[in-house]
Amino acid sequence: MSDDFSLRTVPLEGSDTQPVEGSGLRRAGAPAINETAELLADLLAATGLVSQDKLALARGRAGSSGSLAQALVEEGVATQEGIARTLAARYQLPLVDLATIGIDAEAAKLLPLHVLERTAAVPYAFEGDVLRVAVADPGDVHAIDELRLATRFTVELAVATRDDVEAEVKRLARASEAFGARAALEENEELFQEHEEEEEDLEFDDGISDAPLVRLVNSVIFQAAEDGASDIHWEPQEESLIVRLRIDGVLHEVQRIPKRLAAGVTTRLKVLAKLDIAERRKPQDGRIGLNAAAAGRQMDIRVAVLPTVEGEAIVMRLVDKSKKVPTLAELGLSDDMQTKLSEIFLRPTGALLVTGPTGSGKSTTLYAGLTQINRPEINIITVEDPVEFRLAGVNQVQINNRAGLTFAASLRSILRSDPDVVMVGEIRDGETAKMAIEAALTGHLVLSTLHTNDAPGALTRLNEMGVEPFLTGSAVTAVLAQRLARKLCSHCCEMYTPSVDELIKAKVSPDVAAMTDGMALYRKRGCPRCNQTGYRGRIGVFQLMTMNEELETLAAQKASREEIERSAMGYGMRTLWDDGLAKVAAGLTSVEELTRVTV
Repeated sequence: MSDDFSLRTVPLEGSDTQPVEGSGLRRAGAPAINETAELLADLLAATGLVSQDKLALARGRAGSSGSLAQALVEEGVATQEGIARTLAARYQLPLVDLATIGIDAEAAKLLPLHVLERTAAVPYAFEGDVLRVAVADPGDVHAIDELRLATRFTVELAVATRDDVEAEVKRLARASEAFGARAALEENEELFQEHEEEEEDLEFDDGISDAPLVRLVNSVIFQAAEDGASDIHWEPQEESLIVRLRIDGVLHEVQRIPKRLAAGVTTRLKVLAKLDIAERRKPQDGRIGLNAAAAGRQMDIRVAVLPTVEGEAIVMRLVDKSKKVPTLAELGLSDDMQTKLSEIFLRPTGALLVTGPTGSGKSTTLYAGLTQINRPEINIITVEDPVEFRLAGVNQVQINNRAGLTFAASLRSILRSDPDVVMVGEIRDGETAKMAIEAALTGHLVLSTLHTNDAPGALTRLNEMGVEPFLTGSAVTAVLAQRLARKLCSHCCEMYTPSVDELIKAKVSPDVAAMTDGMALYRKRGCPRCNQTGYRGRIGVFQLMTMNEELETLAAQKASREEIERSAMGYGMRTLWDDGLAKVAAGLTSVEELTRVTV
């Protein structure tokens, strides 16, 4: 290998910076000094963009062995993109966006995975004998020397954000783990074929202790955790076991596992959930506690097994315990709605009901309100199934149906524990509904969720569950209906001017379509950052109905949902569609997505 360790670089267009002496690119055997931290500090001090106090604070946070760049990000005085741009300009290296340009799978194989993990680098392209590698820290001479020594090809460096580099390295590690597991299982194909005839009649070891099978299952679960999936579906079909992840409310197929391995995968999942592996004819429910350290998430997984004609289907609901509770402002509420909700949460008595389908973020909204009112002066008790967020200073009760600790039984005990605020995870039956409404009338603020399509329907639903109509009108303070719509990817969404016909096809009413004719809206396109879906993240669409004398009277008279809706609309209530249309006009989501979740 050549003794010359100078790297080929491509300067940024328009850059008037000169190469730093040595540029941190030294011969092997040079002193192992990482200049990046000092360089960043000097640049920030020279520009005056960061005060000396904040710079000193970041230095102290980084410590002798920590990362100054990470400390600056955590202190809120810099962004990952800003740091990468600064380093790229200073070292005269190209700046690349890995999520946009993508990673060449062949290039990624040319450097060992353990080297990439140790050096915070990832190969992204390979042309001729030139291997292009993105690094997070171009001043780490040891890492650069190790990269060059690990390949016989010429290395061209580029700079990418540390988050992007680490995310790609994790993805490569996960793909390697899954591929290795699949390959090992394919090698043992004969073993599975020997047991094929016995499978229906005999109980045998379906690969519970088979290491490749364990790795395959783990790789899918960790992929779901890293991708932010809410559910994992394992669905047996005639020829394969299909694995789908629900991301941002929509299912995406990620794997097809050969049918002969399905029994082993199912058994492994049932063992993790502490279920009866011998019972294959009845539905079963279980739980898995998982510390997904690789994804930085503490997971609680609910497992539901359902016998089908092709085998046992398994759905795993992933609940992220380590996720931070959002504020009311972060939910996507309009300013007016946010102000009204804040006032409702501060009331000493009454009931606030949040309605919507499963997975629409009802509990998250209640948690946001609890976080806002949580203070030492009041006693807050929640009863949930499961406890999704851990809140300091709040007494949280986990439902246990096997032990007889139901919502109704828990609520009965809670009311004897001197609470000021009670949150009931879900009103599922008439007994729970009656107790919750009575609690709201006896000096408690009650927060709960209910399954109805819109806000006015909540009042009639309570009546159907056996709550006296006059109690409903007196106890309920407000009803919030909500949906979750996918947000347009900010990196690839495009502006367009829809015609009236296009809007009507998207189920927009002719009157509204005529009013919005000529208005510029946004639509999805798709890019690597959003996995070609055009959407990334979700935002709430809301409808808030606050009670007044007229609505209380209608509720007491068992008025229909339509009558209650007409009265509430007369007092300024907006529909879910109206709130969503405002978010479409703001470029947060698309007309198609709004139609999908509200119509």
